[in-house]
Amino acid sequence: MLDPNSRYVSRLTRDTVALVLAGGRGSRLHELTDWRAKPALHFGGKFRIIDFPLSNCVNSGIRRIGILTQYKAHSLIRHVIRGWSSFKKEFGEYVEILPASQRYSPNWYQGTADAIYQNLDILQAEAPKYILVLSGDHVYQMDYGAIIAHHVETGADLTVSCIEVPIEEAAGSFGVMTVNDDNRIIRFDEKPQRPTELANKPGYTLASMGNYVFNTEFLFDQLRKDAADPDSEHDFGKNIIPNIIAEKLVSAYRFRDHDTNETAYWRDVGTLDSFWEANMELVSPNPSLNLYNHDWPIWTYQTQLPPAKFVFDDDSRRGYAVDSMVSGGCIVSGGKVKSSLLFSDVHIHSYAEIEESVLLPEVEVHRSAKIKKAIIDSACVIPEGMIIGHDHEHDKARGFRVTKKGVTLVTREMLGQQPAGTSAK
Repeated sequence: MLDPNSRYVSRLTRDTVALVLAGGRGSRLHELTDWRAKPALHFGGKFRIIDFPLSNCVNSGIRRIGILTQYKAHSLIRHVIRGWSSFKKEFGEYVEILPASQRYSPNWYQGTADAIYQNLDILQAEAPKYILVLSGDHVYQMDYGAIIAHHVETGADLTVSCIEVPIEEAAGSFGVMTVNDDNRIIRFDEKPQRPTELANKPGYTLASMGNYVFNTEFLFDQLRKDAADPDSEHDFGKNIIPNIIAEKLVSAYRFRDHDTNETAYWRDVGTLDSFWEANMELVSPNPSLNLYNHDWPIWTYQTQLPPAKFVFDDDSRRGYAVDSMVSGGCIVSGGKVKSSLLFSDVHIHSYAEIEESVLLPEVEVHRSAKIKKAIIDSACVIPEGMIIGHDHEHDKARGFRVTKKGVTLVTREMLGQQPAGTSAK
């Protein structure tokens, strides 16, 4: 990563306002986003997805941040207020929530570009030199100072952060681009079924991370033109970028690991399978995402909880967890936890067995229940003796959702339990 003491980079980041697009539903996560926007989804034992771009901003020296919310934003807004409201406007720093408030039209946000257009007056009052537009629903650790420096040094009007991903993963899911030898974008396709293959890396394509750096006045001009176009969907990937690449300098910034120059860690946890896989990666001995990096901490809000507790050491009833991550407030009382991730305040009762599973906050698993390769949503109460994930046909018959890769999702509604309010949502 860049030297955080670099005066050049620090001047650039001080002249930047970051806008985090956090209004997405995440429909491919199905019932997991019935009560929350995708950026508010729990991840990694104690975090929310929104914490990753916000932490990247703070660690990069960007302290003027707006969060644009829309879909079922209550838990997201509550989390931001509790965890990110310590910034002081008097010191030139803030994290502000910018909900769809119909400032420029009678509509809610109609697309990613329209979301920013509807806050144009707020941005004009801030008068930054650069605007960093960020997707609020990806998991990664990135120094934004590097992409802003790249943007300035190339003289680009727009810089798109991109990453190399397998073609089958990108197809129908990501915007992909074609670049020349100078990393100038000469073609941009939004979620094509057949992405363009990289010439120097067969089987891979260059995908947009949904992060953009704009020169401020250039962005304002493009937003006004787009707003006046009745045929536009008012989206960066579908409209803004394809319309400007022929005449303007649009540069691709390849996100790479600073130490190895290899493709850096970045996950779009937009499906149940990818959400489960990304959490499962964390319990491996050497995960690609280093949550223990004191030089690049991930900040969050969390309730003050006691340490995790493991009780009973009888041969027939031993409480333990191996190859797992267990968060604060958890009690494993005579149960077995293997290769799993327990979020805060999870309670595992005697003789229960948890394997290859993700249990979100406040889940309670009663005696002799068995759970394998599953996602258990917040505040679910698993009845005594219930078996989940061992027989997929049985899971489906009970109304649980089973993915193509064999991950079983269980929510309170599927269990016939009333929604548990908002404490863990």
